[in-house]
Amino acid sequence: MVQPQSRPASRPEATGPPPGSPPGRRRAWLITALIVAFMLVNYADKSVLGLAAVPIMDELHISNSTYGLISSSFALLFSLSGLLGGIVSARVPSRVLLTVLAALWAVAQLPVLVVASVPALVAGRVLLGFAEGPAAPMSMHALYTWFPEDRRGLPSALQISGAALGTLIAAPVVTWLITAFGWRSAFAALAAVSVVWGLLWWRTGRDGPYGHEPVHGAAAGSGAADRLPLRRLLLNGTVLGSIAGAFGASWALSLSQAWLPAYLRTELGMSPGGAATLISAVSAFSFVLLLAVSPLVDALNRRGVPIRWSTGAPQGIAVAVAAAAMAALPFAGARALLLALLAVAFGAHAIAFPLHYMTTAAVVPSARRGAVFGVVAATGTLPGLVAPYLTGRLLDSASSRSTGYTHAFLLSAAVMLVCGLTAVTAIRPERDVRRLRRAG
Repeated sequence: MVQPQSRPASRPEATGPPPGSPPGRRRAWLITALIVAFMLVNYADKSVLGLAAVPIMDELHISNSTYGLISSSFALLFSLSGLLGGIVSARVPSRVLLTVLAALWAVAQLPVLVVASVPALVAGRVLLGFAEGPAAPMSMHALYTWFPEDRRGLPSALQISGAALGTLIAAPVVTWLITAFGWRSAFAALAAVSVVWGLLWWRTGRDGPYGHEPVHGAAAGSGAADRLPLRRLLLNGTVLGSIAGAFGASWALSLSQAWLPAYLRTELGMSPGGAATLISAVSAFSFVLLLAVSPLVDALNRRGVPIRWSTGAPQGIAVAVAAAAMAALPFAGARALLLALLAVAFGAHAIAFPLHYMTTAAVVPSARRGAVFGVVAATGTLPGLVAPYLTGRLLDSASSRSTGYTHAFLLSAAVMLVCGLTAVTAIRPERDVRRLRRAG
């Protein structure tokens, strides 16, 4: 039942300043814009290899399995660096941390410009994965310091929308660079963009006033949850369910970045420009979903709807719906139906990313949030280490390329469905806050 004139008892007032003076609000949205740009560059860096997959494979004469291995190498240190970033974030200001990450992104693009070979590609992707592992959780942590708990839906969605925008913008631009100047030019351009962003953030970025508020009653009154061991904060249903949702969404994302461009060109017979256009359309669909969901989530939270239903169930449902579309892809007959299923399979999962941060933040005190975000991101993004290489192996071992893609899509659908259902059933922030409070 919604109480018309009061906040629900389970949602304490956030500390820190009120929504703020106009200069404070302007600074918050400037930081948001820079972080969106940060994520845009982040996902453009990730997607460049997939967009250049066909010319790279042709020039270097590499198999599907070898390309899959190169793509998966990105995730080799990704999870480890996400964990390290979560620990470092408690000691290093976001101004320094994000600037260093952007500089490493630029360096990671250089090996392939010196010598075009499989080892150079692997070296660059491993370094890039190490530098991008902490990017999403640490930038989200920095963003949360500028907004109170009940106003984080839109900023969270905008941060995650950097992924959709990164692909939306990168697909046509990078494809044009590859077509006009060769695939190496795309790596060089992204290195330059990373340097420019790092300089802008160094001049502007800093943490905001909402960095030390209690979260959703977990530390109400005594700061008890701050004293709980990290293991106890991680092993509750809400955090585990959030990890499951992120895992399912990341499986679709890693498959999309590594293999969707090649699938569109080799299986559907699209031109490079046509494939880039469709990938941009899928990203636009994700972007619209993110912008549509976030105001609804904020409104539901302000009206006192339990977080389980406002942010928990939607992320699991989104991943399950994407799984159903993925499973139907091999059996779609009409071209229009196939394209619609592609949009849902590789676009609908996007809303799980901001929502899984919000559900995690609902049960973790802000003093521990950076570390927990790092662990959640590290475990939730492990598919990047598995899905690209496994798909390449399936393609090489199948009787035909089409059969290989069928096996890959069905396997992906099964993984995503299990993850989506786990998120729906396990995420219960109100229950887990009470348990953590008792444990503290």
